[in-house]
Amino acid sequence: MLVARDRTGRTLDFHTGRGPVSAPQLHTHMGPVLSDDALLVSDAANAYRCFAREAHITHQAVNVAAGNRVRGAIHIQNVNAWHSRFKSWLVHFRGVASRYLINYSGWQRLLDERRLCSPTKWLSAAIQSN
Repeated sequence: MLVARDRTGRTLDFHTGRGPVSAPQLHTHMGPVLSDDALLVSDAANAYRCFAREAHITHQAVNVAAGNRVRGAIHIQNVNAWHSRFKSWLVHFRGVASRYLINYSGWQRLLDERRLCSPTKWLSAAIQSN
């Protein structure tokens, strides 16, 4: 799963399948949603660097593997925090099918945004068709 968050907490997620994300997957999912003047902050995976170069987007990488989580205002802590909350929340289900993972992440986004703050809104979201 590919997760993108901006500084306001707006979250987008995309199901990319198993394994590390690739530059073509980033073009498919992130290309349409990033503005030309966006600053892409990511871990040091090569796919992000290639994508940013090909998409002509400014990119800053944080080398998490080397223990660097923050470099001034440049960090990926918003995404890391979301991943942590998501994984902790999934424990309650005692395992989920990977093909439904994007549905669970959508549910988590609703919880994060506090859009489901009453039983009526929960019921409405549950029966709403896409």
